[in-house]
Amino acid sequence: MAKMMIREATIGDKIPILKFCQNTFSWGDYIEQVWDFWLSEGNLFVFEKQFPVGICHAFYFKDQIWIEGIRIDPDHRRQKIASKLVMHAEIVGKAKNASFSYMLIDIQNSSSLKMAHSLDYEIFQTWNFFSLLPKHNLNHKIQFEKSLNLKRYNHYVKSWRWLPLDDSTLSKFYDEKKIIKSTSLENDSIAILADSEHFTKTLIVTLFSGSENSVLELISFLQNYAMEKKYERIQILTQEYLPTFDTLEHKISFYLMKKCLV
Repeated sequence: MAKMMIREATIGDKIPILKFCQNTFSWGDYIEQVWDFWLSEGNLFVFEKQFPVGICHAFYFKDQIWIEGIRIDPDHRRQKIASKLVMHAEIVGKAKNASFSYMLIDIQNSSSLKMAHSLDYEIFQTWNFFSLLPKHNLNHKIQFEKSLNLKRYNHYVKSWRWLPLDDSTLSKFYDEKKIIKSTSLENDSIAILADSEHFTKTLIVTLFSGSENSVLELISFLQNYAMEKKYERIQILTQEYLPTFDTLEHKISFYLMKKCLV
């Protein structure tokens, strides 16, 4: 019987693992672009059966685990390898006093949802990913936010990880003018801006939509801001479904899965 084990990834794992990380999505996969970053961060776990057949990366931040990049060789699926990798990431997290674990799953990925539910993850929120192209657009009116309610805005997206907001992080964002607000007679819309750590010239936006009018103001600003700052792409993550807008395209919807570890 082949020896099975979970271990940390090494430089030599890259080529064999990328062979089964080619066509994960209709457009391909992103593992090749993030591999070196994840390897340097550590906690890139490999499931090995004489050779690598599965991977999972875990990012530990404060009291939470962010689980990402679960990939299993198609020839070795339906053997609970993904579950074993996630459980290993949780064990490491508990040793670091993690209280919660999160992961994103495409709402149409029934097999991954089944796996997550079997490990006691629950659907916490639903999020939508929109792409937006940079473009000169002066048709907007916004202001830089100086005070957010942490009870209402408690997470933001950084490099496709949902991270908790706290007073220290907010203070930094205020100083850097990374929190944008558009006010309307209905409800305000808020956007938190962050640079992607894994993809060059990519602006990641966590958007909280309050009304159609205010969110359209924010989108117009984001288009122009990205153009002036020479970003090549804008990635917007929001719980709402956004109104029609020039070059705004809905890409995919995800469930944000959550598990309490204590």
